[in-house]
Amino acid sequence: MNKTTFLFLSFGCIGITTEIIFTSFFNAIVKYTESSQLDLRLLGHSYFWMFFIYGLVAFLFPPVYSKIEKYFVLIRLLIYAIGIFIIEFVSGFILDITTGSCPWHYTSKFAICGYIRLDYLFFWMIFGFLVERIYLYLNKLYLSAYKN
Repeated sequence: MNKTTFLFLSFGCIGITTEIIFTSFFNAIVKYTESSQLDLRLLGHSYFWMFFIYGLVAFLFPPVYSKIEKYFVLIRLLIYAIGIFIIEFVSGFILDITTGSCPWHYTSKFAICGYIRLDYLFFWMIFGFLVERIYLYLNKLYLSAYKN
Protein backbone atom coordinates (compact mmCIF):
# COMPACT_ATOMS: atom_id res chain seq x y z
CA MET A 1 0.00 0.00 0.00
CA ASN A 2 1.43 3.39 -0.86
CA LYS A 3 1.80 6.10 1.79
CA THR A 4 -0.98 8.36 0.48
CA THR A 5 -3.51 5.50 0.48
CA PHE A 6 -2.40 4.53 3.99
CA LEU A 7 -2.85 8.13 5.21
CA PHE A 8 -6.18 8.52 3.38
CA LEU A 9 -7.67 5.43 5.01
CA SER A 10 -6.16 6.29 8.41
CA PHE A 11 -7.44 9.88 8.49
CA GLY A 12 -10.83 8.89 7.09
CA CYS A 13 -11.28 6.51 10.03
CA ILE A 14 -9.70 8.84 12.61
CA GLY A 15 -11.82 11.79 11.46
CA ILE A 16 -15.12 9.94 11.62
CA THR A 17 -14.26 8.46 15.01
CA THR A 18 -13.29 11.87 16.38
CA GLU A 19 -16.48 13.41 15.00
CA ILE A 20 -18.69 10.75 16.61
CA ILE A 21 -16.95 11.21 19.96
CA PHE A 22 -17.17 15.03 19.72
CA THR A 23 -20.86 15.04 18.76
CA SER A 24 -21.75 12.55 21.48
CA PHE A 25 -20.26 14.71 24.22
CA PHE A 26 -21.35 18.00 22.66
CA ASN A 27 -24.95 16.80 22.25
CA ALA A 28 -25.01 15.47 25.83
CA ILE A 29 -23.75 18.81 27.17
CA VAL A 30 -26.27 20.81 25.11
CA LYS A 31 -29.13 18.54 26.20
CA TYR A 32 -28.02 18.80 29.84
CA THR A 33 -27.86 22.61 29.74
CA GLU A 34 -31.28 22.78 28.09
CA SER A 35 -33.14 20.22 30.22
CA SER A 36 -30.90 19.42 33.22
CA GLN A 37 -31.09 15.76 32.18
CA LEU A 38 -27.86 13.89 31.60
CA ASP A 39 -28.07 11.54 28.62
CA LEU A 40 -25.53 8.83 29.40
CA ARG A 41 -26.13 7.11 26.07
CA LEU A 42 -23.74 9.66 24.52
CA LEU A 43 -25.26 9.37 21.06
CA GLY A 44 -22.92 10.69 18.39
CA HIS A 45 -23.18 10.84 14.65
CA SER A 46 -21.32 11.42 11.41
CA TYR A 47 -22.00 11.17 7.68
CA PHE A 48 -20.61 8.75 5.12
CA TRP A 49 -19.23 11.68 3.09
CA MET A 50 -17.06 12.68 6.03
CA PHE A 51 -14.77 9.68 5.47
CA PHE A 52 -13.66 11.18 2.16
CA ILE A 53 -13.49 14.72 3.52
CA TYR A 54 -11.28 13.67 6.45
CA GLY A 55 -9.29 11.49 4.05
CA LEU A 56 -8.30 14.67 2.19
CA VAL A 57 -5.75 15.18 4.98
CA ALA A 58 -3.56 12.67 3.11
CA PHE A 59 -3.33 15.02 0.13
CA LEU A 60 -3.57 18.47 1.72
CA PHE A 61 -1.69 18.20 5.00
CA PRO A 62 1.81 17.08 3.88
CA PRO A 63 2.53 20.08 1.57
CA VAL A 64 1.09 22.55 4.10
CA TYR A 65 2.99 21.03 7.01
CA SER A 66 6.29 21.04 5.10
CA LYS A 67 5.91 24.81 4.58
CA ILE A 68 4.90 25.71 8.15
CA GLU A 69 6.56 23.09 10.38
CA LYS A 70 9.08 25.65 11.70
CA TYR A 71 6.39 28.18 12.68
CA PHE A 72 5.43 28.76 16.29
CA VAL A 73 2.72 26.26 17.34
CA LEU A 74 -0.04 28.87 17.75
CA ILE A 75 0.52 30.13 14.20
CA ARG A 76 0.36 26.54 12.88
CA LEU A 77 -2.87 25.92 14.81
CA LEU A 78 -4.48 29.05 13.35
CA ILE A 79 -3.41 28.01 9.85
CA TYR A 80 -4.89 24.54 10.42
CA ALA A 81 -8.17 25.98 11.70
CA ILE A 82 -8.47 28.39 8.76
CA GLY A 83 -7.71 25.53 6.37
CA ILE A 84 -10.36 23.39 8.03
CA PHE A 85 -12.88 26.25 7.77
CA ILE A 86 -12.14 26.53 4.04
CA ILE A 87 -12.49 22.77 3.48
CA GLU A 88 -15.63 22.63 5.59
CA PHE A 89 -17.18 25.54 3.68
CA VAL A 90 -16.27 24.23 0.22
CA SER A 91 -17.25 20.62 0.96
CA GLY A 92 -20.50 21.75 2.61
CA PHE A 93 -21.31 23.88 -0.44
CA ILE A 94 -20.51 21.02 -2.83
CA LEU A 95 -22.61 18.55 -0.80
CA ASP A 96 -25.44 21.09 -0.73
CA ILE A 97 -25.37 21.40 -4.51
CA THR A 98 -24.93 17.69 -5.28
CA THR A 99 -27.19 16.11 -2.64
CA GLY A 100 -29.64 18.94 -1.98
CA SER A 101 -28.50 19.66 1.57
CA CYS A 102 -25.42 20.16 3.68
CA PRO A 103 -25.49 17.43 6.34
CA TRP A 104 -24.12 19.73 9.06
CA HIS A 105 -26.16 22.85 8.32
CA TYR A 106 -25.30 25.20 11.21
CA THR A 107 -27.84 27.68 12.56
CA SER A 108 -25.73 29.35 15.24
CA LYS A 109 -25.34 33.13 15.20
CA PHE A 110 -21.67 32.41 14.47
CA ALA A 111 -22.48 30.36 11.35
CA ILE A 112 -21.53 31.46 7.86
CA CYS A 113 -24.03 30.28 5.22
CA GLY A 114 -24.72 27.28 7.46
CA TYR A 115 -21.43 25.69 6.37
CA ILE A 116 -19.01 26.76 9.11
CA ARG A 117 -19.24 27.97 12.70
CA LEU A 118 -16.67 30.55 13.74
CA ASP A 119 -17.16 29.64 17.40
CA TYR A 120 -15.64 26.23 16.58
CA LEU A 121 -12.24 27.86 15.97
CA PHE A 122 -10.77 26.47 19.20
CA PHE A 123 -12.04 22.94 18.47
CA TRP A 124 -10.58 23.05 14.96
CA MET A 125 -7.26 24.28 16.35
CA ILE A 126 -7.17 21.32 18.74
CA PHE A 127 -8.17 18.96 15.93
CA GLY A 128 -5.42 20.46 13.73
CA PHE A 129 -2.89 19.82 16.48
CA LEU A 130 -4.09 16.21 16.78
CA VAL A 131 -3.84 15.79 13.00
CA GLU A 132 -0.27 17.10 13.09
CA ARG A 133 0.76 14.71 15.86
CA ILE A 134 -1.02 11.75 14.28
CA TYR A 135 0.43 12.58 10.85
CA LEU A 136 3.97 12.58 12.25
CA TYR A 137 3.33 9.31 14.07
CA LEU A 138 1.75 7.61 11.04
CA ASN A 139 4.61 8.83 8.87
CA LYS A 140 7.12 7.14 11.18
CA LEU A 141 4.95 4.03 11.41
CA TYR A 142 4.68 3.76 7.63
CA LEU A 143 8.39 4.37 7.09
CA SER A 144 9.40 1.81 9.70
CA ALA A 145 6.98 -0.80 8.31
CA TYR A 146 8.40 -0.51 4.81
CA LYS A 147 12.01 0.00 5.82
CA ASN A 148 12.41 -3.57 7.10
